[in-house]
Amino acid sequence: MTDAPHPKLDELIAVLERLRAPGGCAWDREQTHGSLVQYLVEETYELIDAIESGGRDEMVEELGDVLYQVVFHSDIAAEAGQFTLEDVAEHMTRKMIGRHPHVFGEGTAETADDVRALWDEVKKTEKPSRTSVLDGIPQAMPALALADKLLGRAEKVGVVVEAGDAPASEDELGDALLGMVASAKARGLDSERALRTALRRLQDDIRASESIG
Repeated sequence: MTDAPHPKLDELIAVLERLRAPGGCAWDREQTHGSLVQYLVEETYELIDAIESGGRDEMVEELGDVLYQVVFHSDIAAEAGQFTLEDVAEHMTRKMIGRHPHVFGEGTAETADDVRALWDEVKKTEKPSRTSVLDGIPQAMPALALADKLLGRAEKVGVVVEAGDAPASEDELGDALLGMVASAKARGLDSERALRTALRRLQDDIRASESIG
């Protein structure tokens, strides 16, 4: 008999199934997709911290916590007869193969820019119901991450956002951003809310440009 290629992954799945089975853990049995959201968000941010700190053991731990969330949600869904972890893996495999025709098909993409352009074209085919470049962007993203995403979409439709002079390095940029937040705080201004308000205006501009085009 051939050994399972990922015995520890299979063991993790079995542990979760045991915890949620009758006679297992009452807390695990009570969880729902909704109740687990707070933990998924927390574990994701902890993984980011581990990545930024560069610690091997921390990354192993936090990646495990995020993986556990995937297994947990899949087990809840399987019990409800919705889908299984295998369905999740199958969907992701099909999605990645479909979005890399330059690797698995006849497409051509020599540079990272070529890959991004090809990726966008494949996504259009996959999601024909999307009518705006803004569709699919989660508004709950942190404001700075959302700003970066929206600026990329604005460029696609020709919406120009006036750019100021940028610092020469990320360290200097970080200091400049921190200084702006400190200055805003001293004046009683909410930096997060201010940026989100500006991003709503940017999205209005993008949608207006799309309607004209």
